[in-house]
Amino acid sequence: MMAFLGGNLLAAFVGLAGGIAVGSGMVAFLVVLDIIPRLAQITRSFSHIHSYEAAVVAGSLIFTWVDFGEGKLHLNPMGTALVGVFAGCFVGMLAAALTEIINVLPILAKRVGMGSYMILLLMAMIFGKVFGSLFEWLFY
Repeated sequence: MMAFLGGNLLAAFVGLAGGIAVGSGMVAFLVVLDIIPRLAQITRSFSHIHSYEAAVVAGSLIFTWVDFGEGKLHLNPMGTALVGVFAGCFVGMLAAALTEIINVLPILAKRVGMGSYMILLLMAMIFGKVFGSLFEWLFY
């Protein structure tokens, strides 16, 4: 009984720590890339910046809740297309923000003295993403 409780506490701690790490990384990613202010600048809609922020927070909370739940969303094809459009817009904005800020990595590498290891840094990031994705797809 005690081992079962210890295992559950360990799993809860690891899950909470992982969630905090991923959430912090996402917030840092959005802040470093200035996605929301840049979106407001491009669309000339600074008066709606709080709506953009609320949409990002609401989307994160809602889809985290949906992910934790055992239920399924039973959408018709139009509903699925609408969700796909919003997801595509989000991924597209992240990709566009990355292309604008991509010069951050070489500058950061030079400042921390890793300029000569830039290719290794990029390869580590690429392989980490590939192996992490494969691990998730194959084992979960």
